[in-house]
Amino acid sequence: MRWAGMACGLVLLVASASAEAQQRYALIVSGATGGEEYAEQYAAWTSAFERTLTVRMRFDAARVTTLSETDDAAAAATAANVRGTIAGIRQRMTRDDLLLVLLVGHGTFDGVDAKFNLVGPDMESSEWAALLKPLPGRVVVVNTTAGSFPFIERLSGPRRIVIAATDSMAQRFDTTFAEYFVQAFEDESADLDKNARVSIWEAFASASAAVRRHYQRRGQLSTERSLLDDDGDGVGRGAAEKGTDGSLATRTYLDESHPGAAPTDEELIALLQRKALVEAELDDLKIRKAFLQNDEYAREFKRIIIELSRVSSDIRKRGKT
Repeated sequence: MRWAGMACGLVLLVASASAEAQQRYALIVSGATGGEEYAEQYAAWTSAFERTLTVRMRFDAARVTTLSETDDAAAAATAANVRGTIAGIRQRMTRDDLLLVLLVGHGTFDGVDAKFNLVGPDMESSEWAALLKPLPGRVVVVNTTAGSFPFIERLSGPRRIVIAATDSMAQRFDTTFAEYFVQAFEDESADLDKNARVSIWEAFASASAAVRRHYQRRGQLSTERSLLDDDGDGVGRGAAEKGTDGSLATRTYLDESHPGAAPTDEELIALLQRKALVEAELDDLKIRKAFLQNDEYAREFKRIIIELSRVSSDIRKRGKT
């Protein structure tokens, strides 16, 4: 019994040392606003997220950097400050560490260059990729702008999670993804597998669903569709789509790991995402009902309801295992 107790203590000691060894960094960049309305909106989102990181996720405040449109040169969202911040993290970062980069603001894509609008000269996506590539740890980049789609292809790589608010260069309207992504980490319903933690994938899925509902409440088809890439192929997939992306994001959390935390159930999350896709199809079908023939609408409605019943049954079975 004494040896068993010693072994248990050793395991806890190793786990504790591992947790302490891992450092978590965050860079929040609120770029050029383009107007007072946007300035207030972006300030609300970034300050809320900074609070979530330092209070709920218990980030060391010294490892959270927020750059914005400000008269304070040291805190301004300039290319020089972005490069300086990441260079500083690179000097301290190890393979076990995590960096989250959240980009809030405006983005542009002219068919060749995709840029995030900073205060002063902008940075093209290839510049962001080159800046982040030497970092040894895990990196999560969340670009919430309308011009974010090309970042998926250009920033993807091993141990990289890249999220873009849009899936097409044609989507150039202001996005709502940032608001819902920030909210997801404070929302218990975002915890799909009920392990008392919200993973990057769950936050992405929650935000994607909230964006869809945002447009549905207005009787509109969504003009923005977010993508996530974490397998390094530079393609990405939507939260409710089938695909190979999502495994790394499902196992990546911003909060500290703790003994006794329930394991991540990737199979259950996959089923829940399939259910979300079917529900989204049903909602979109209802919006399009006025433009469809009655028999066409009935066929589509029946197909969707059958699929929804099937996946709901699979979820119930999984919950009993």
